[in-house]
This record gives sequence, structure tokens and C-alpha cells, in this order.
Amino acid sequence: MTSIAKPKVHHPSLRKNALGLTLRDYEGSMSTLCAGCGHDSITAAIIQAFWELDVPPHRVAKLSGIGCSSKTPTYFMREAHGFNTVHGRMPSIATGANAANRELIFIGVSGDGDSLNIGLGQFCHAIRRNLNILYVLENNGVYGLTKGQFSASADLGSKSKGGEANREKPIDPVLLALSLGAGFVARSFSGDKRQLVPILQAGIKHGGFAFVDVISPCVTFNDHEASTKSYRYIREHESEVVVADFVPLRAEIKADYEPGSLTLVTMHDGSVVRFRKVGEDYDPTDRDRVYATLRAHQAQGEVPTGLLYLEADGADMHALQNTVDEPLVAVPFEKLCPGSAALEELQEEFR
Repeated sequence: MTSIAKPKVHHPSLRKNALGLTLRDYEGSMSTLCAGCGHDSITAAIIQAFWELDVPPHRVAKLSGIGCSSKTPTYFMREAHGFNTVHGRMPSIATGANAANRELIFIGVSGDGDSLNIGLGQFCHAIRRNLNILYVLENNGVYGLTKGQFSASADLGSKSKGGEANREKPIDPVLLALSLGAGFVARSFSGDKRQLVPILQAGIKHGGFAFVDVISPCVTFNDHEASTKSYRYIREHESEVVVADFVPLRAEIKADYEPGSLTLVTMHDGSVVRFRKVGEDYDPTDRDRVYATLRAHQAQGEVPTGLLYLEADGADMHALQNTVDEPLVAVPFEKLCPGSAALEELQEEFR
């Protein structure tokens, strides 16, 4: 089924951002996913995140693989660059695009099957290279396009719609990203837009690989009573380990309050943010302690959410590979391809 283009009709009272654009300007085509699909809620959060950050849509490159999740880029920022790759190969295409033009803002949208099954190797190496990308994994535990088979993220003992229990241990993408050295690791729930939007905004601004695992129930194949990825299960077992909010880089706003207490802070746009300081025992910069905390929550049947880990000073792929500052797309052909004489001279160095 092909997507239907939305009519470009804007109500004159719609709010505009600093670029003079409304939320409608950040939308894409009409969704063809099942009504109530969590992926569409993630799309709405992505649209709001980019709109609030005043990001010009044409400065964004959006990429995906194959699956229900990989349809998502069609539904936001129609003016952005886009590339839909084959199954599990989105990270390598994103790496090449980023190598050619580091000035774009990259967002990759994938699924648990696309990233944790067929694309697991590419996912791991994108983390190793610290590719500068917001990587959103829409996690529902099943293959929705092929009628609900278990994916690698399906929990042990979780039952399919037909009653079959999963007998294989799952791959937890958050623990995997932590163990591989990702500098930005977060988890959220598609039904919690209040938490998800600021996490996405922080990921967009992060310099390096920003991984966001979003539990997104499949309403057709994995939203029943015995599923651990259903709306009801996640709402009953979600445990927010740290309150998430995002403040753009502007004049400093200060607040002094005690650990565990609540304070109200007025932001630059006049809105008021309620900050509750987490306990002193949680350190989102200690990879080992974060890993242990997540395992402890999981052992209690809880789903930890929030910005779980942050490495503030990690070098991205361009810094690691010592690439040139000028994007390759801006380098003249004559400089990129100096000719056979230059190639011969280079080869002589290896003889």
C-alpha cells in the first residue's frame, strides 16, 4: 500500500517556530500502519522534537531499513533527504552518507528485527565507530510485516498472539549499546510522549551515536494479555529511573535545590519546568553502575526508561578517523580524483 500525501493546508492560527514553520511543515505522508500503532506515536514525537529545535528539514537525512518501523521516515519531514535501504543495512548507508557530508543531521529509524536480527553486525559497528546519528529503534518484539514471528528482543516466556511461548533469551539493545561503548543510551515508551520528546531532542544535539530504544507495542500481533511488549504491560512495569528534560543552549538558567526535592524553573519561552532531582546514588556517566542498575530493574520485572547513560566527551567517527573538515560533497572532482599519475606515485610508496 502506498502512502497518501497530506494536503498542504495550514490553519492561520497554527504556532510557528523560529524559522516560521508549523508542525505541519515537519510532517510527511499519511501513515499506512495499523490504527493505534505505537510507531505513529514515535513519529509524532520526532516531528515535535525537530520542530521545537528549529531544525530546517532540508538539513536532515533520514534513513531506514525494512519493516514496519522502517516506514516511519515516510511520515515525517517530507522536505528532508531520505534513503530506505535493504533489510538490516541502514547503518552502513548512514556511515557512507555521514562520511560524505558531515554537515547534515542524521536520524536512522529501525526495528528490533532490522537491528537485532539480520542487521545486528551493522548496528554494532555503527556504535563502535561512534557514527554521529540519532538511532531510534522501534521495539515491539515481533516481525509485524510477516505476521508476528518473535524477534530477537522478545522476552523469554512472552507468548505470541497464537499462544506460543518464546523459548530463546532476548537481546537487550540498551545493555548491548552500553557494553559496546555507546556514549548516549536511552529508553522510552511510545505511549509516553512527555518523556520521549526531550530524549529525542537531546539525542539530536549529541555529538556521536545517540541510541534511543522505544518500546512500541504492535497492536495487531503483540498487544495481548500474555505479551511483555503490550501497552498494558509496559504501563504497569515502566520505571522512570531519571526525569528527562532538554534545555537548548542559551543563556544559563540556574537552580539550587536539594537531592530528592522539587523545584520550578521558568524557561526562556516562559514555560515552567518542574525539576525533581534524582537520588545521589544514580550516576548516568558510570557505565558499569548503569548496566548493573538496569539489570537489577529487569530482575524485578521493570522496564527502566529515561536518559540512562551519557558520555559527554566522546569522539565521533570523524574525530576517530581524522577526516578533513570540509564535507566530501563540497570537494571538487579534480581534487577527489587527481588522476592516474597521483595513483602511481601513491603505489610506489608500497613497493
